[in-house]
Amino acid sequence: MNPHEKAANEIVKKILGEVVQKDRIFTMSLSGESGCGKTETGKAFIEVFEKHGIKALVLGQDNYFHLTPVPNDARRKADPTWLGPRKEVDLDLMNKILVDGRNGISHVGVPIIDYYSNERTEVSVDISNVKVIIAEGTYTCLLRDLDCRVFIDADYHDTLKYRRLRNRGNEVNDPFVENVLETEHKIIAGQYYIADIIIDKDYNVHFKSNMI
Repeated sequence: MNPHEKAANEIVKKILGEVVQKDRIFTMSLSGESGCGKTETGKAFIEVFEKHGIKALVLGQDNYFHLTPVPNDARRKADPTWLGPRKEVDLDLMNKILVDGRNGISHVGVPIIDYYSNERTEVSVDISNVKVIIAEGTYTCLLRDLDCRVFIDADYHDTLKYRRLRNRGNEVNDPFVENVLETEHKIIAGQYYIADIIIDKDYNVHFKSNMI
């Protein structure tokens, strides 16, 4: 069992009772810095929930940027303030899907941004059988309508080897990207304090005292 699966198993075991008891969709976030393993952990959550007969859906924050990757990168370079959850990411749209799910809406429109083709589309997703929606991304802990917030506490120095492996757009060798990551680190760090569950850089799970 890899670290992502181990962490997901431990967390699902803790929250499963609350998930099952709710008469609506359970909403949770999975946040942390670039390269910390959010995508892999999100996939692990889906697999673990499925073992318990629960269908989960991951919403990736990468699809909720106002601009597609190329123009967004250009905007960042032209305007240093164009960075963060209140500027470049449409958290309101992401939150609306969480609210629609909680309210029993059967289908939601989910945006899809292709990183490589730089194109945006939208698909209609049937969530009538979904019991858990996981909002995954750097800033998703800041979403309003959440039942549980999970934060991966690994900064961009800790995640260097993983970023090297994926190396999207030669990002590891780009000084501008490193500056962006430093700024994001300052923005993201505060989410540690509002999270209900912490996954540390070694993928050990820590539950806050207010967790059941």
